[in-house]
Amino acid sequence: MLVKTNFMFLINDFTSMKVSQSSALSPELAGQAAHIGQLLARLRLARHIKQADAAIRAGLSRNTAYRIEKGDPGLAFGQVLRYLDAIAPGATLASLLAETDPALKALQSREATKRVRGLSASELQSLDF
Repeated sequence: MLVKTNFMFLINDFTSMKVSQSSALSPELAGQAAHIGQLLARLRLARHIKQADAAIRAGLSRNTAYRIEKGDPGLAFGQVLRYLDAIAPGATLASLLAETDPALKALQSREATKRVRGLSASELQSLDF
């Protein structure tokens, strides 16, 4: 009985040693991690790649790809770089942050294009001087 009690005490002691990376980071650093995740997600969408396909190319699970795009700071840096390489082979972290990828520029122009609706007769009449 005493052995079991000591064993349970050790298990509780080790589980309390876990540190959540998101709670250990300052809000500014957590924001930077989230920003990198958003950039990776945006680049993946700009290149028309499914998240599951990018994860397979990087040798990651889809859940890990999801966590990368959400900016989870508890992931290994190598996983983030492998995911970037799976989306845009040859791209660097600097080019991701600078948003120099041509696919991103094409996405921005598609997003900027908005349809303009015509004015109704009453709106035209209100604008008549």
